[in-house]
Amino acid sequence: MASELINRRHEADQPIADAYYPKPIKPWFMVTRPMRYMLREQRLIFVLVGIAIATLVFTIFPRSTQSNAYSDPFSGYGIRPDESYVPAMQAQRKPSLEYLNRIGATGGKIPLGLKRKGLRVVVTGGAGFVGSHLVDRLMARGDTVIVVDNFFTGRKENVMHHFSNPNFELIRHDVVEPILLETNVVGTLNMLGLAKRVGARFLLTSTSEVYGDPLQHPQVETYWGNVNPIGVRSCYDEGKRTAETLTMDYHRGANVEVRIARIFNTYGPRMCIDDGRVVSNFVAQALRKEPLTVYGDGKQTRSFQFVSDLVEGLMRLMEGEHVGPFNLGNPGEFTMLELAKVVQETIDPNANIEFRPNTEDDPHKRKPDITKAKELLGWEPKVSLRQGLPLMVKDFRQRVFGDQREGSSAAATTTKTTSA
Repeated sequence: MASELINRRHEADQPIADAYYPKPIKPWFMVTRPMRYMLREQRLIFVLVGIAIATLVFTIFPRSTQSNAYSDPFSGYGIRPDESYVPAMQAQRKPSLEYLNRIGATGGKIPLGLKRKGLRVVVTGGAGFVGSHLVDRLMARGDTVIVVDNFFTGRKENVMHHFSNPNFELIRHDVVEPILLETNVVGTLNMLGLAKRVGARFLLTSTSEVYGDPLQHPQVETYWGNVNPIGVRSCYDEGKRTAETLTMDYHRGANVEVRIARIFNTYGPRMCIDDGRVVSNFVAQALRKEPLTVYGDGKQTRSFQFVSDLVEGLMRLMEGEHVGPFNLGNPGEFTMLELAKVVQETIDPNANIEFRPNTEDDPHKRKPDITKAKELLGWEPKVSLRQGLPLMVKDFRQRVFGDQREGSSAAATTTKTTSA
């Protein structure tokens, strides 16, 4: 059989007379073709119907605007603020940019199908007085909270009500020793390092003690203070000043997002009974029928804020866009004698006052200027001393006399066992 050459190159190179050459595509073809397709297949009707339904839904269920609902941070304590104060707080409160980005709108409804994403928050000292109240707020809004506390002043009882919540974890540990959370944590410095490595926002709870024995009254955040660097109080004063320095160095040098609060005297439930603070001293002494110890002439002044006011300020600071520092305190100023009289009125009018020599480097005056917090955070305290003190007394009375009853029961049991 003769073979057949299927492909002849010289023939392939010759033009074919009847070959088909397509016409060039017109420039508007890509526009007209989809339109003809939609009209022919009646898909335009479905598009128009969809638009009409969406318009109807958004008309009937408009997106809610910010309600400016008044947040009452001490409603759980059974007291109400001065009603004339509420509208002023509503006008001053402004949502932060960070908060808007996270949930869509402050005070409004979250869009259907969307839920605020909870944060993972590490609270060192979270079983303590202020820390436990802050943990309550964080847990209430759905965050995952890890509390690290060595229980030196903190109490497990302050956070026990969260033990059944899967978003809560308690670690007994002293942060001056290494601990593995996401990485190594050692005190303020390594907490800053942790914030840098995981990209977290860092809140430093500093203190009014950075002002020392102030020569300026009231104290503003720009005041550098008057601190004795070698005095008996200097380890705490200078320690907090150093913490602020480290915080700002990490902010400027490593771009860590930080916030700084300077906390003035705070009181309320869950304070340590014998922590040496003036309010807890007076309350515990009055309940135990002991004299109220006033150091010096009692004319030195302090400003006292209820713990719920402080927690509200910390939340606003942490969620805001301003670094600080911010003074968080109650501008209401009391001498120690005036405070003692309020305690007498609240607990025991017959309680005696005992004067003792004043302590070294005791500040003569302490009062915050909170103008910056009012303007930038929309925050100011709402609970007066006479409103908040009874709530603290109720808590102390339960713990003081509860501890005494437990001690008496234990002693009776021991005696009975020994006698037997």
